[in-house]
Amino acid sequence: MPLFEHSLTEKARLRVREHCAAGLRQFTRDEDGALVGFAIFLFLMILMVGGIGIDVMRSEMKRTKMQHTLDRAILAAADLNQELDPEAVVNDYFAKSGMSDYLTSVTVDEGLNYRVVEAKAEMSMETDFMHLAGIDTISVPASGVAEERIDGVEISLVLDVSGSMNSNSRLTNLKVAAKDFIDTMVDNTDDGKLSVSIVPYATQVAVPENLFNTLNASISGTVDVDTVLDFGSADTASNQQGYSHCLHFDSADFNNTALDPADRWQQAMHFSPWSDFDGRDDDPKRLVSSPVCRTDSASEVLVLEKDQTKLKSYIDGLWASGNTSIDLGMKWGAALLDPSTQTSIDYMIEQGDVSSDFIERPHGYNDGESLKVIVLMTDGQNTSQYYVADGFREGDSNIWWNDQEEVYSVYVGVDYNDRNNNGAYDDDLYYWPYDGSWSDHPYGNGEITTSEWIEHVEQYCKRYDTRKGKCRKWGNKTTYEEVITTVSEAGEAVLLQYPDLWAYTSLEWNVEEHYEPWSYSAWDDWYYDVRKYVGSSTKNTRTKNICDAAKAQDIVVFTIGFEAPSTGQAVLKDCASSVSHYFDVNGLEISDAFAAIASSIAQLKLTQ
Repeated sequence: MPLFEHSLTEKARLRVREHCAAGLRQFTRDEDGALVGFAIFLFLMILMVGGIGIDVMRSEMKRTKMQHTLDRAILAAADLNQELDPEAVVNDYFAKSGMSDYLTSVTVDEGLNYRVVEAKAEMSMETDFMHLAGIDTISVPASGVAEERIDGVEISLVLDVSGSMNSNSRLTNLKVAAKDFIDTMVDNTDDGKLSVSIVPYATQVAVPENLFNTLNASISGTVDVDTVLDFGSADTASNQQGYSHCLHFDSADFNNTALDPADRWQQAMHFSPWSDFDGRDDDPKRLVSSPVCRTDSASEVLVLEKDQTKLKSYIDGLWASGNTSIDLGMKWGAALLDPSTQTSIDYMIEQGDVSSDFIERPHGYNDGESLKVIVLMTDGQNTSQYYVADGFREGDSNIWWNDQEEVYSVYVGVDYNDRNNNGAYDDDLYYWPYDGSWSDHPYGNGEITTSEWIEHVEQYCKRYDTRKGKCRKWGNKTTYEEVITTVSEAGEAVLLQYPDLWAYTSLEWNVEEHYEPWSYSAWDDWYYDVRKYVGSSTKNTRTKNICDAAKAQDIVVFTIGFEAPSTGQAVLKDCASSVSHYFDVNGLEISDAFAAIASSIAQLKLTQ
């Protein structure tokens, strides 16, 4: 190779070498390549973090939807107002939302006055971005607990104890069924949460004296409010007949459930419209038999009781007699659930008649404190309810009583015809039933004048011997002397007040003994004008009105027709809260009815 050519090539190599070195040095100083790589790396990191956020957001959206469905489902299931199976309600909500596969468990705990529903759900969501980091799915859970609880249960057990309950072992079967009902109620309710009032009804409804004393009640119905509200005062008692404790209601009283002590109430008289009886001359005196308003403690309403033993013992003591007043039983049953009687219950608590657990009962209808239930039972239909007419309820009667001699006197009026044969035509005329005589005063408040002829026998000489100076034959001469004696009558006659008259003397006996012997109008004047009645048609209307009033206050009404006639069944069906709240039973089936009612009460709710 020529030297010139060789030298040129070497120079070229040097330049190339220098050029490469310069390029390398430039490359080591150039940062453009590093920035692009970092940017790519940063982009990938942002994409991954954003993807995780998207996956999390998707899972939260699904969880929110599922939780919302679960919340609505358990709230609906825990609602005591619905009668469906709580678990079925939750399942239905999830089915309608297309989430049935996600519901994992439903737990229900319920009792007489509460329901707790707990549910859990879970779904697995596939990720869109997180799988790049090895997370293919996300677990999405939801859970919740809903509870509805009623703090108290107030029950009025309204039981027919009219005379017909003695037939066909009805009363016996009723007692067994009612006691089983009490057992179920008490055993399934916390202590102090359940109060049961038992209202036995026949012609009337009798209440305990301490409850009656809280009411503004009098025989006239016009007692001063301020006086009567002084519970148990002497002034209060003076306005009442003290033999029994029933109220006589007007039709308007059945349009509402209230029994406000501040209102005026008319006390029912203690009397008997049926029996032929007088107990005033007995020792000791006896009140009339078969009274409209009973007096024994076994017939009085049992007010707000919680003791299982006392409730069952009370039921054992029930006995049957009298007519049927479904309307009165229902009125008292509703009244003992009405908050208007709180004042009366508080007084009974102070007197030791009611447990202090019930200091605020009956609760208000809208305060959400109690479930209120009436169980109304009858074997019959409404029959006549008797009462004493105005004019024969208070004040002086026309009957006088001599307690020492045990005799009556009847004031008739002015003796215009001198019926007592004393020569006067403007004095008072009294009839004395014990001997059927007439007088101008009641026996015991006057004098008795008696006339007696005394015989005197004298001897006289029928033949006198003048020669010998002596009587040869004697004779007897009889003369008579009238002796008039005046003495005070034994004992003292006292004018009877009407309440006292009827308490010991039945209407029938009074008519037969005191008026029928001398008066053609005795029965019209002293029986049919005295004994008035409310008929079955009016009582059916009253029953409907009080039942409607109770249901309007969300009181749940169960009714039982126990071998009842068609008319009674119709009244009960209309009274019940619904068709399913009415039971038509015979014989031992009454136990099934009470058992079904006890079970049904657990599904009921107080409106909150």
